[in-house]
Amino acid sequence: MGAVKKQQVTPGIARWRFALVAVLLCLLALALVLHLARLQVLPEAERGYRFLQDQGNARTIRSEEIAAYRGSIVDRNGELLAVSTPVLTLWANPQLLREASADELRKLATALNLKPAALAERLRKYRNKEFMYLRRHMAPDGAKRVLALNTAGVYGKKEYRRFYPAGEVTAQLLGFTNIDDRGQEGLELAYNQWLTGEPGAQQVVKDLKGRTVQDLAVQREARPGQDLRLSIDLRLQYLAYRELKRAVTENEAASGFMVILDAHSGDVLAMANQPSFNPNNRKGVRAAQMRNRALIDQFEPGSTVKPITVLAALETGRYKPHTPIDTSPGYIRLPGKTLMDHRNYGKIDVTKVITKSSQVGISKIALDLEPNSVRALFYRLGLGEAVGTGFPGEAAGILPSRSRWQPIERANFAFGYGLTVNAVQLAEAYSVIANAGLKRPVSLVLSGNKRVEPEQVVEGPLTREVTAMLETVIGPEGTGKRAAVEGYRVAGKTGTVHKVGSDGYVSNRYRSVFAGFIPADRPRLIAVVVVDDPSRAKYYGGEVAAPVFGKVMAGAMRLLQVPPAEMAPAEEQLAVQLNERGSKS
Repeated sequence: MGAVKKQQVTPGIARWRFALVAVLLCLLALALVLHLARLQVLPEAERGYRFLQDQGNARTIRSEEIAAYRGSIVDRNGELLAVSTPVLTLWANPQLLREASADELRKLATALNLKPAALAERLRKYRNKEFMYLRRHMAPDGAKRVLALNTAGVYGKKEYRRFYPAGEVTAQLLGFTNIDDRGQEGLELAYNQWLTGEPGAQQVVKDLKGRTVQDLAVQREARPGQDLRLSIDLRLQYLAYRELKRAVTENEAASGFMVILDAHSGDVLAMANQPSFNPNNRKGVRAAQMRNRALIDQFEPGSTVKPITVLAALETGRYKPHTPIDTSPGYIRLPGKTLMDHRNYGKIDVTKVITKSSQVGISKIALDLEPNSVRALFYRLGLGEAVGTGFPGEAAGILPSRSRWQPIERANFAFGYGLTVNAVQLAEAYSVIANAGLKRPVSLVLSGNKRVEPEQVVEGPLTREVTAMLETVIGPEGTGKRAAVEGYRVAGKTGTVHKVGSDGYVSNRYRSVFAGFIPADRPRLIAVVVVDDPSRAKYYGGEVAAPVFGKVMAGAMRLLQVPPAEMAPAEEQLAVQLNERGSKS
């Protein structure tokens, strides 16, 4: 029989099994689609797309502050005195920065102008922190070069830095801000709330390394601060600063300050101080350099208040400019002290008392008046109370009031000892004389609000008589001839005050003062100059302070285009005032 071949049979797959597998695969795919839909479409699903979005946003979306621009400070003509400029502050996450290579850290330190060891020490100090400053307030160009290194964990933040174009010329008046752009001194501090803006906020997307990859939306717009317009005229400020600095240097004085007021409005047009500092670079600056002495320092005004004492005498009606005063024998003895003139002027009139600044003459006038009359007039003219400029630390001065005045106290008070003022107060008092008895509020800031009406505190004819007397001080026989300005009539008074030491008045230390206004016949500017402790041979107010007034006012008249007038002798003007007074009485 032949061999029988066996046929190999391949078992088949049952159709039901194939169908089952296919159905299961479809169900799995459908389940996956449904799960994805539940996560990404259905809003109410637990741990759905909203949950996932929130988790993703929490890891990538951040809210960043938008720095607000601080308001500018300008002078009365719109010239910039303080402005905020954009800068970049560089900061780092030490946790990420530590992962950088040694070469990257070296390049970063070089770009930051740091030694690599110093950067390494800072990283060690902040090793457990997530934030540290690398450099505050870098110029944008330099900061962008640092950021261009793309060092992990290094970021930039836009901020603003204050810049003062006039530098030391306006330093004490404006003050300055700190590194966070908050006012610390001067008008920057006084008007900090007005100048400070409100920061904004924006949403950004950041990557794993903290770098901003997309700006999403502005949540809140930054609101810039409001600008501040001062009464200062920068041209006069430069002029006053230059001449004051020259006087302090030439006389080797400890300090000096000058104030200029607008006679028509009471606005402060200039307020200069020496020594000064550069507010744009305050490294090594001493506290004494930052002080606005014109408003903060108090001093005894000395002979500059003698015209006010004479004004009090004129108010009684018993004294006239030509009333004779016997100053012989050149001194007057009072209980506790003898007051002396430079020489025996003999019998002189009230005008000559002012011209020669006679201690004996003014003492005799004061002792003949009601004890509180001089003090009351001082107060009416603004001494003994704050001017109200709003400047931080403004001094109110000291104007003592007594129920009983000793003779020596009355005499000292009459020629400016025993009371203290600041320079602006003294200028305000002289503005009353310049403005025919009208007292106007003094202001450092220009306001759109209606100005306060001036107050009549002294009769106009009396102040004009005193003005004529003050003109003689600038004349050939007066003590203030160096304050003269060619082509203009000047009225003013010198003062030379002994300084106070630990044991009373010091015989060889002085404060030189001059107060006056120009033109005398139609006043435009009132100014006070104080030079403290001149240490060279000159120390009289007429030698040290008066020349500063004369040089500054000569330049100011040209800048303000005040035309000169025909000059008339002071005695002739005095006669005119007397005739006017007689016709009205």
